[in-house]
Amino acid sequence: MVNTETRTRGIARTYKGGVLVRLRVAPGAKKTSVKGLYGKHAVKLSVAVPPVDGKANAEAERFLADLLDVPPSDVTVTHGSSSRDKSVLVRGEDVKEILGRLEPLL
Repeated sequence: MVNTETRTRGIARTYKGGVLVRLRVAPGAKKTSVKGLYGKHAVKLSVAVPPVDGKANAEAERFLADLLDVPPSDVTVTHGSSSRDKSVLVRGEDVKEILGRLEPLL
């Protein structure tokens, strides 16, 4: 088995007091869920809401907070709010901890 750090090297990095996670978001799915890796540099996430009025961003933040077991206020889309490619800051977390929580889903 490939170790977590090698397999997920590009998806998360330490950034401004937390961890920046790269996502590829597909809105309008039947169910919000992680769909694996998108290439080598992002987590593919399907969200069950349309990309209208920031609803897809809010759902991505909510789902990621729940998935990573952190308060919703600690998860914010920082880059790509109007794009499918997003960067989400998870405040107060360690990159190895975040990668460890994501790895079983990838």
